[in-house]
Amino acid sequence: MRAVVVRAFGGPGALEVAEVALPGVGAGQVRVRVAAAGVNPVDALTRAGVLAQAGLMAAREVTGIGWDVAGVVDGVGDKVTGFEPGQRVVGLRDRLDVDLGAYAQFAVLDAGALAPAPTGVDFAQAATLPLNGLTAWQALDLLDLPAGASVLVTGAAGAVGGFAVELAALRGLRVVAVAGAGDEALVRSLGAEWFVPRTAPDLAAAVRELVPGGVDGALDPALLGVTALGAVRGRGVFVAVAGGSEPVGLRGIRVANVWVSADGAALARLSALAEEGRLTLRLAGTLPLERAREAHERLAEGGLRGRLVLVP
Repeated sequence: MRAVVVRAFGGPGALEVAEVALPGVGAGQVRVRVAAAGVNPVDALTRAGVLAQAGLMAAREVTGIGWDVAGVVDGVGDKVTGFEPGQRVVGLRDRLDVDLGAYAQFAVLDAGALAPAPTGVDFAQAATLPLNGLTAWQALDLLDLPAGASVLVTGAAGAVGGFAVELAALRGLRVVAVAGAGDEALVRSLGAEWFVPRTAPDLAAAVRELVPGGVDGALDPALLGVTALGAVRGRGVFVAVAGGSEPVGLRGIRVANVWVSADGAALARLSALAEEGRLTLRLAGTLPLERAREAHERLAEGGLRGRLVLVP
């Protein structure tokens, strides 16, 4: 089968389309015929060797790329229940100790990393859901705010931020969204009650003008750190996204960092929300697997709204 791999870390040119053996299916695992694989910033960090340098993955002769999977079950291992060949699924390949990722014709995941794909949604759109949707979901769980509380979401027009705004609103939270001035209509359509442009000269002051005393919590996909911390009330909560530099918890603020993990049960709930039209899947475009380098180049240019997806 064909798969995108990296043999030596580097720029987009390090991505190689190679012929590799069809992966076997172990106990508790499911093999998926990949119909679409999302392209995410973590893929670029993996390709460039940043994760290896940070000690998050061991050096390997061959490194697989890609976390987001959408496709059809091809085979199931022993002790797997709930999945059968031919079933449409989405999943998150969050293991960094294996040779192959989601950029491939087939991918093997633990059964607990998969969920039914949303009905009525094409595979390319479905592939935008797992990594970013679960990151937002798990970050909101860490915030643990009650309905009616206020939450600041930075990078609210981005992939994680957009899901966070929508899911926060669905949980009954009042959202202050930070994004580019041209994205105000978008983030309000996702459920933001208030909007602050990211160019505001004093973010904390702008937020506190809208929410006197500061917001109850903040979710920081844009990695603003201490700049966003100033908008949080004393003894509030602040959640950074993995890879960010979380600020010191001044004024009794509880600070946490969300490191996304595969969770089939939570992914099934996200899939159901997408199926019901209550969660917006944003697709920036599709490219064939052979153009993975181009996808990474476009990702590096920035400005995407939604995710690029590779189609094997």
